Amino acid sequence: MNYSDEEVAFRDMVRAWASANVPADLKAKVDGHAELSKDEVMRWHRILAAKGWIAPHWPPEWGGTGWNVVQRYIFEEECGYSGAPQLPGLSLNFCAPVLIRFGTDAQKKRFLPKIYSGEEFWCQGYSEPGAGSDLVALKTSAVRDGRHYVVNGQKIWTTQAHWADWMVCLVRTDFSCARPQEGITFLLIDMRSPGISIRPLILMDGAHEVNEVFLENVKVPVENLVHEEGKGWTVAKYLLSYERLNSARIGIARRTLAGLKRRASGQLENGRRLIDDIRFRDRIAKIEIELMALEITNLRFVDEMRRTGRTPGPEVAILKIKGAEIHQTLSELMLQAGGPFAQQPGPVGARYLNLRKFTIYGGSNEIQRNIYAKVTLGL
Repeated sequence: MNYSDEEVAFRDMVRAWASANVPADLKAKVDGHAELSKDEVMRWHRILAAKGWIAPHWPPEWGGTGWNVVQRYIFEEECGYSGAPQLPGLSLNFCAPVLIRFGTDAQKKRFLPKIYSGEEFWCQGYSEPGAGSDLVALKTSAVRDGRHYVVNGQKIWTTQAHWADWMVCLVRTDFSCARPQEGITFLLIDMRSPGISIRPLILMDGAHEVNEVFLENVKVPVENLVHEEGKGWTVAKYLLSYERLNSARIGIARRTLAGLKRRASGQLENGRRLIDDIRFRDRIAKIEIELMALEITNLRFVDEMRRTGRTPGPEVAILKIKGAEIHQTLSELMLQAGGPFAQQPGPVGARYLNLRKFTIYGGSNEIQRNIYAKVTLGL
């Protein structure tokens, strides 16, 4: 796919704006693979919101930009390539589209403006002990009691629940259904509700990113029901299929690759450069070729959407599968380029450890391959 003259001009405009407006201290932390605080992440959120670019894919009546699919793709990749902090996507890219599609007018008016401004932050109450990839096995219960649901259960691997004001939560309101997908309900839960407790899960890189969330007799107003009682799986499928075409994070990978080349070109203690090692140079060349091929594949999906308006189906999983592997390989090469000191506690080593999750969350790569083979290849 070749960009039109107008699309090239749009790309150049976004690139120039991002270069001038991403705060230098945040860019330095991103390039150094340092952990960002909630305040730092939300500072970038507020900059984009003030510009009117925080939610390009939303309908214009709710603050969307009206950009087409190519412009949205360009914008997200240019932000990644510029070194901008990666915004947690749940609030903007999952919760909001669900509310826009299934929410009541009152829910949209109450929640969408505060998601847009960054005033309220959301987490996702999906996975449970024993119900991760097999999500329909969830056992968190919600019993209707007058104008409330009373929720009891446990959620796990809840990303940034300790930051969150609200949670989108799957609960079971009927345990008697023959099909496990039935009887599941989608609720919006205020994280300040009595009965909610959060326990941190410290990852092997030392970061506090995910949590266990315990719900004990938590009262949720009936007006926080999304769609219909017992039809939450319809909402969940919509949310899980709401894939952005930048799931491979190609812009971020390109910036990481450029940084890797700079590091490998630096002088070592013996006066040689790592880039002069033919084996290491071959690994860089191989990952760069794979990244170029993935970018071409990504652009094919974008072009299809531009031409037909059809949202890609399960075949878009190939972007996540290969993108995850490329990011993991880049982190390995960064670790090698850093030498022995990079393997000690520090941001490069932490990033290597943290990215082990990339091939697991959002559907493990093994499961994604099975889906791709069955639905796309007919195997």
